[in-house]
Amino acid sequence: MLVRDVTEILERNSPPEYAEDWDNVGLLCGRSDREVHRIMVTLDATTEACRKAVEMGVDMIITHHPMVFGKINRVNDQSVLGRKLLMLIEAGVSCYAMHTNFDTKGGMAKLAGSMLGLKAMQVLEETKDGEGLGVIGLLERTTPLCRLADLVKRQFGLPEVLVFGDCNKEVEKVAVCPGSGKSVIDISIAKGAECLITGDIGHHDGIDAMDAGLYIIDASHYGLEEIFVDHIMNEVLGPLDGVEIFGWSVGRPYNVY
Repeated sequence: MLVRDVTEILERNSPPEYAEDWDNVGLLCGRSDREVHRIMVTLDATTEACRKAVEMGVDMIITHHPMVFGKINRVNDQSVLGRKLLMLIEAGVSCYAMHTNFDTKGGMAKLAGSMLGLKAMQVLEETKDGEGLGVIGLLERTTPLCRLADLVKRQFGLPEVLVFGDCNKEVEKVAVCPGSGKSVIDISIAKGAECLITGDIGHHDGIDAMDAGLYIIDASHYGLEEIFVDHIMNEVLGPLDGVEIFGWSVGRPYNVY
């Protein structure tokens, strides 16, 4: 199997045309004609993940967040990104990213919503062909905000979450947007969500949303998205003849004390 064959499988699940215009998805480094015998799936191509891939003889890394986002003027050992690219290229490791195309078409939010037991799920913000960012749906029963926060922690293995709102208030209609959800606050309110579960919510955005009647559970950008790894390994790629697939997690990139 070649890199291009793996890419074809990934892009059937999450076509690149469903990515946001500002995003950078696809094969970011490496050769499409390289043979693949070992694949690493990880959320981020950190230096540690890249080093581990080289040590373990990985042929291809699949990430959620693109290692390369903006314009690159040069690739050398004078920057963190340059050193990572050199490390992978010199070892013959290809790196493929599926970011907002996976969020939109691949099902990150649908998967997260299902883990929380949401019913009657619909796309929160449509971006293309009825697909889009986030989901909105109903809990099985009206639930106190504190119990919903406990459910988020339990289902996603998180030590804590940040809650904007009265923990004793009950909610039923919930929006979920893994990653950074600041941009969907207004549409969550417009669609009648009582709570938004997401990440990267600042202090002022959180209290403004709360004043507008929307409670927020901030589970961190990382917290809701690590489900990407197991999903790609087991549901998208599954067993591939002659290919070893394993997940790599460096754990939360920050700690809670």
